[in-house]
Amino acid sequence: MSLWRAGAVRAWLEVVMGMPMYISACSENVKSGKVLLGLTDEDLELGLGISNPMHHRKLRLAIEDYRRAEGDQGLSKVSDMDHHWVATSWLSDVGLPQYSQTFQAHLVDGRVLNSLSRRDLERFLNISDQFHQTSLLLAIQLLQILSFDKEALQARRTKCEHQDQDPIVWTCHRVMKWITDIDLKEFADNLQGKGIHGAVMSLDPSFDTDTLAKALGIPSSKHMLHRHLYEEMKSLAVHHSSAEQGSEVICSTSPVSVCRFAEKRASMRRSGKSPLRLRANSHSAERGLGFHGSCNFLPREARVQAVPRANGSPMHTYKSVEITNV
Repeated sequence: MSLWRAGAVRAWLEVVMGMPMYISACSENVKSGKVLLGLTDEDLELGLGISNPMHHRKLRLAIEDYRRAEGDQGLSKVSDMDHHWVATSWLSDVGLPQYSQTFQAHLVDGRVLNSLSRRDLERFLNISDQFHQTSLLLAIQLLQILSFDKEALQARRTKCEHQDQDPIVWTCHRVMKWITDIDLKEFADNLQGKGIHGAVMSLDPSFDTDTLAKALGIPSSKHMLHRHLYEEMKSLAVHHSSAEQGSEVICSTSPVSVCRFAEKRASMRRSGKSPLRLRANSHSAERGLGFHGSCNFLPREARVQAVPRANGSPMHTYKSVEITNV
């Protein structure tokens, strides 16, 4: 970028960043890539007239990425995710396409996604539904786990398209397919717009059979359907746990990260925590994982270990929550 002339700067702003509304101000004030690299937050607001907080953040994060790329590292993988892909493909995979227009208007690309917090979603993108916020944040966490590598994500999704494995990378559409495959086809379409995807099922500690049944619209009086869904989720959890034990760590290929991941998994295993909770309906004879009740725990092999949150995850961290009969 430091070698760019004024024309290259304008072309980058219009084509790559998708921000043609700021070209006029840019033409008047930014005559080279060196100047662009040196812009401060105040320059962006006063010199280019950027008042939209998300537009401001998008340009600032992009400039920071290009500053780092001035060495030999090159641009980050997150730069491959433009706002068109985020607003269409990514939101569709997450199962929340209703926010597409909002994400388009705020030009949310991969860099901005990586910076979003729960407060940002509510304050700047007007997403007030707390479950939708959690769904989006966990989908972002999955991207962080995979270092924002779209090709790696797609490769893993392709492998599990016709096999019930690796549910953490499942899209909302893949979850709907699974619901159809387990003979609950009449409820599958109810997941549209609910934000149910694989990362939510695998990483959200509060997600259980009742949560999924409610999203599917299965009446609470349909005890046998709840039981059926419970058994299918338990089966999926067992396959997921077995696949994790026999596969490489998904967080990173770094030996240090692998060791840390293994240590955390061992700690989680000793404490009996599980992100994919399989709590049956309250009328069922079995309780959920991690709950102490009058009934026993599920078989050991049904417990799924939690994937550690990536560094910089927008999700709030917490230890654990246990409910105990007193």
